[in-house]
Amino acid sequence: MSITDIQNEIIEEFSMFEDWEERYQYMIDLGKDLPMIKEAYKTDSNIIKGCQSKVWVHAELKDDKIEFTADSDAIITKGIIAILIRSFSNQHPKDIIDANTDFIDQIGLKEHLSPTRANGLVSMIKQLKLYAIAYQTQL
Repeated sequence: MSITDIQNEIIEEFSMFEDWEERYQYMIDLGKDLPMIKEAYKTDSNIIKGCQSKVWVHAELKDDKIEFTADSDAIITKGIIAILIRSFSNQHPKDIIDANTDFIDQIGLKEHLSPTRANGLVSMIKQLKLYAIAYQTQL
């Protein structure tokens, strides 16, 4: 499934909810299903800088695709990174680098986050793309 297909699926899922309270609950539920990072990777070098809460992301290249795992100490933030990982994990580095992230605006996420969480969201996207750039150079 392409990144665009996954993002469209996420947009469709979020459109089913009436209000943002339901959407936040859905994000929390997505966070519970997040592919968990191994404790060994919960290091300072894997913390995303620019997030108010702690967010750890680990990336591995498997069969020319990047597999992401993550965790956060905050439930909403964990839901946010879960959405991004669902979109970008198991994709080719070039596809991640080239991926559009307008789906974030289409589900209305950015406008419903505090300024610090919105900055954290941007930092998460940037970090996932930086991993992709690093792995792209290895291919």
